[in-house]
Amino acid sequence: MSKQKLRIAIQKAGRLNEDSLKILKDSGISIDNGKDQLKATARNFPLEVLYLRNGDIPQYLRDGVVDIAILGENVLVEKGEDIIQAEKFGFSKCRVSLAVPKSVKYNGIQDLDGKRIATSYPNTLNAFLKKKGIKADLHIINGSVEIAPNIGLADAICDIVSSGSTLFKNNLKEVEVMLKSEAVLAVSPLINAERKAILEDLQFRMKSVLNARTSKYILLNAPNDNLEKIINLLPGMRSPTVLPLYEEGWSSIHTVINEEKFWEVINELKQLGAEGILVAPIEKMVI
Repeated sequence: MSKQKLRIAIQKAGRLNEDSLKILKDSGISIDNGKDQLKATARNFPLEVLYLRNGDIPQYLRDGVVDIAILGENVLVEKGEDIIQAEKFGFSKCRVSLAVPKSVKYNGIQDLDGKRIATSYPNTLNAFLKKKGIKADLHIINGSVEIAPNIGLADAICDIVSSGSTLFKNNLKEVEVMLKSEAVLAVSPLINAERKAILEDLQFRMKSVLNARTSKYILLNAPNDNLEKIINLLPGMRSPTVLPLYEEGWSSIHTVINEEKFWEVINELKQLGAEGILVAPIEKMVI
């Protein structure tokens, strides 16, 4: 009997499709997929990829047609709150927001009481408005929500926002952020034990990639007089590596640090006499 393959759903096209394929590739998985192909198989890992519409993926997970999926957190909140999120990826970030025409003066959420709101996210919007005590007339639209105020269909819209450029082009302004979203790994409640074991291997690889993306390898020369102070600024995965330099009174420090934290401490490092600071990318990081 042939070994089972883990079935993963990803978005058919767009930014999330590209980001999903990239993390699989960075995890060492080679996928044979041709143009417009809806199903593909990995050459070197027990994985089948199904390219599906983002909004359909929660039901495929619920029915066990696919075992896992990479999709937007906003889609799970809208259509799959009962489905487990196993991992947050930190990419394909967006938000679900309310927007009104630029010409409208907006004083607060109470301004939308009794108004017409066009949206592709009725469940998310209903929950938000109920929490705020606002009653509105919802118009459910699939796609091109931004045009609704311009054609007199709605007074406001609720939709996903990334850069905000689409709102700007349609003379709209963002007034309320309802939900912040990013790509997540979702798991079917019907996944079996054999495929769950494959998933654990895949998650291990993905975590190594994600850890590397947010970390940098730091090398610097430090005067021994301030060695302890510098080490306290740069904790490593366990502790920094410290090697003596040929020049007496100096040491070389090697460590791994979160990229954002490095920029917070760079001036302190320089004030403590650190020199020759090198910052290198990390391809994989296993913790």
